[in-house]
Amino acid sequence: MNKKFKIILFSIATVGVLAFTGYNYVMYGGARNLSSEETAYTVSSKNITTEFSSNVETANKKYLEKAIAIKGTITKITGTEVIIDNSIICNLKELDPSITKDQVITLKGRVVGYDDLMGELKLDQCFKAS
Repeated sequence: MNKKFKIILFSIATVGVLAFTGYNYVMYGGARNLSSEETAYTVSSKNITTEFSSNVETANKKYLEKAIAIKGTITKITGTEVIIDNSIICNLKELDPSITKDQVITLKGRVVGYDDLMGELKLDQCFKAS
């Protein structure tokens, strides 16, 4: 009975540690420091939008999860969300008061996906590139 109890207790502890590790990996494992990463591509908003609208699979292979810099005109600002040329949604890491509407800007961020129904490219962890 004593040996059986130890095995059950060890199994429960192992499952608990694995669950905790898995939870932390899923919740916090994707955070990267894009300011120190090299930019994979520097593109204009019109060029990248054309690439995604013409062939989503090829564009995903090229850009998805990569740090890119996009140059375009800011058409809307809502809190920490900036929209470039009505088609690229950038979620800023933090509010930047120097960013204004109708400003031509280069933002660096990580491509997280393309919504082909709405025709919108989405980036996160964005910041103003120098």
